[in-house]
Amino acid sequence: MRRLGNSTVTVSPLGFGAAGIGNLYRTVDEQTAPAALDAAWEAGIRYFDTAPHYGLGLSERRLGAALADRPRAEYTVSTKVGRLLVPSPQTAHLRDEEGGFDVPADHVREWDFSADGVRRSLESSLDRLGLDRIDVVLLHDPDDHWQQAVEQAYPALHDLRAQGVVGAIGVGMNQWQMLHRFVVETDIDTVMLAGRYTLLDQSAQEHLLPACQERGVSVLAAGVFNSGVLATEEPGRMYDYRPVPQPVYDRAVRIAATCRRHGVSLPQAAMAFVARHPAVATVVVGVKSVEQVMRNAELLAEPVPDALWDDLAAEGLLTS
Repeated sequence: MRRLGNSTVTVSPLGFGAAGIGNLYRTVDEQTAPAALDAAWEAGIRYFDTAPHYGLGLSERRLGAALADRPRAEYTVSTKVGRLLVPSPQTAHLRDEEGGFDVPADHVREWDFSADGVRRSLESSLDRLGLDRIDVVLLHDPDDHWQQAVEQAYPALHDLRAQGVVGAIGVGMNQWQMLHRFVVETDIDTVMLAGRYTLLDQSAQEHLLPACQERGVSVLAAGVFNSGVLATEEPGRMYDYRPVPQPVYDRAVRIAATCRRHGVSLPQAAMAFVARHPAVATVVVGVKSVEQVMRNAELLAEPVPDALWDDLAAEGLLTS
């Protein structure tokens, strides 16, 4: 277990990303979701990340139910604030197409990074999770809400941490620039960096990751497969939630070929590359099934020769 920043909160080297069990893109049935969580526990995973956004609360409810009989001191849960779930009975007959989750649209999401919104969101999350505390709270995608997030939401989380209500605080985003501002201008413990430090995108490497090391901020590395292109032996066709651009796909093909010469699979290299950075505390991978859990745990446990990174850099496929 690795500690987050200067907090006492720890995470396992592999984290369970729970968007999938919130029915991201397609339904995960009531047997598959708890089985995946049980398999994660058996594989030694002790860090679980969720959010109200994931399935309009379904992910939190399923995660809480699966952890209900586990020793509370033995696992770490993170959830997020910034989107309040507001009942919407008039749309309950529809599906949550806007959010991308295959669930009834019986709630709508309202952006709210106010101090009151943070407290209300946490109270609702605690209720859905069935927990008496949340270990890590992240500001979720404040891209268009910097002012309110830094002036209201962050101070609220800072106070909750000082009171011992939450153990660690941070920010989770799909960009590195605003995360960098939070790291250098506030006192957070961690950032969840999604997709900006991967085999295909090392844009966070020059500024954000060194700042995290200098300030003692731990990185929760997510989106390591860039939405699927790096998730399989042969590169997939999705990149950052969209069809992969041909130049990116061609580069992934070249990376995969170099990996094969070293006896390493593309997804194995994708996870190992991220995990080896000293700022990274855990690699968070979204999973929906027992098979995916076991595959990811096995891949992360497999050693990768240093010569692979040297060759990728020599071929111009890594920035360093």
